[in-house]
Amino acid sequence: MTPAPLVVNGLVVGAMLFALGLVGILARRNLIVMFLSAELMLQGVSVSLVSWSRHHGDWGGHVLVIFVLTVAACEAAIALVFVLQAFARAGRLDAAAWQSLRESVLPRVVDRELPASDAAVMEFPRLTPAGVEPEHDPDAALEREHV
Repeated sequence: MTPAPLVVNGLVVGAMLFALGLVGILARRNLIVMFLSAELMLQGVSVSLVSWSRHHGDWGGHVLVIFVLTVAACEAAIALVFVLQAFARAGRLDAAAWQSLRESVLPRVVDRELPASDAAVMEFPRLTPAGVEPEHDPDAALEREHV
């Protein structure tokens, strides 16, 4: 196989990955899907860069891709913190929930209003503290056995 089709194949795969990531960012409002789409776009650029680098016989593109992957890993870790923080505050992963993370002096700019379910506070079950026995009513236990 001649080198020209290899470059074309690499560029086509890179363009498809980039296009899928772009569609994912523009079409979805879920924060996790949006960050995964951004990662997909970075991978598409990386495949294209490696393809061009291989075509020109230069290792510079490969080295740059290693740096891009390092930055993408750091970005994914920071994005995970942001997603967890947004979920903890709003109880959902809708992109509009990021408006609640804004500073209090800045006005809210929302393209669509959030549903009323954002006002609900989530209650998580709690375990009893270690060493403390839960309240126990022996009369209620006897009544349940006889029924």
